[in-house]
Order: sequence, then C-alpha cells, then structure tokens
Amino acid sequence: MTTPNPMQRVFIAKVTLNMGVGQTGEELKRAEQILQRVSNHKTVQTICKVKQPEWGIREGIPIGVKTTLRGGHASAFLKQALQANGNELNARSFDRLGNFGFGVKEYIDLPGAKYDPKLGIRGLDVLVTLEKPGYRVKKRKVRTRPIGKRQLVGREEAIEFVKKEFGVKVV
Repeated sequence: MTTPNPMQRVFIAKVTLNMGVGQTGEELKRAEQILQRVSNHKTVQTICKVKQPEWGIREGIPIGVKTTLRGGHASAFLKQALQANGNELNARSFDRLGNFGFGVKEYIDLPGAKYDPKLGIRGLDVLVTLEKPGYRVKKRKVRTRPIGKRQLVGREEAIEFVKKEFGVKVV
C-alpha cells in the first residue's frame, strides 16, 4: 500500500468575504459591522479603481468591505457558509485554477447569525482559494520561481476536494 504524495495534498489557503455596497456613508458602516459580526475578524474597505458615472462612483472612494480568513477559521466559516447555501455549489463556480466562489443571499442564513434591525439584511460573497504545498515559491519576495503544472490545483481536483471535505453536492 503506497501513501499519497504529501506535496499533492490540496488545502484551503484563504477564504475572502466581500460585501459590495457601491456607496460611502451609513450603508458602508452597516456592511462593515455585519461582516465583523459574521466573521469575528477586522474588515478593510475596498476602494473604487475605475470611474463609473452611471452609478455615481468615482476613482478613490470606498465602495465595499472585505475580510480574509485563514487556517481553522477559514474552514469553520466555509462549513457554515456552505450550509447556508444548502450544501450545493454550481460547477460554473469553479475556475480553471481550482478557486471557487458563491454568494450567501442574506447574512442571517448563516448558522448562529442573529438579525439586527439597525443593520438590515445584506448578502455577501464567499471566495475560496485552494493551494498545494510549495505554492509559496511562486509568491515569495526573494528568489521567486515558477511552479510546475502538477502544483497547480485544477478544476476537477477542487471539485473532488470540496465533495470529500465538506460533503457538498456539485451540480
């Protein structure tokens, strides 16, 4: 019996939670509070990079909030978010590099989340980045090197990982 190669093991690198508001002011503050309550992590405002006159936004103004979860927090939150999504993902949610994302229509769908009338009801995006050991070589600051194709997480590998780890049905 051979043991699988430990360098081919897929793991969750990070889970990014995002709420796009499209405007500054009170709505942005409410979205920030919701994201902090849901994730128990500090949030960061996202800044508009392009001018969109039709939507009334311009370059340089904050239009959303996000936070990044890593390690045990990431997998625990992902389990809750997948439950809120009915333990089902669309196959089109996966990209060719194995990352995937989905939306939660209302934050109160998450297990344990309580509704606060002051904050209202808002949805959020959950984006998951999957990696294999050794991927850091590509991202490090000193002596950056390209990585081989075997170290990239493919779409099929990502789907199998999610099915096995979280019991999710991919349709």
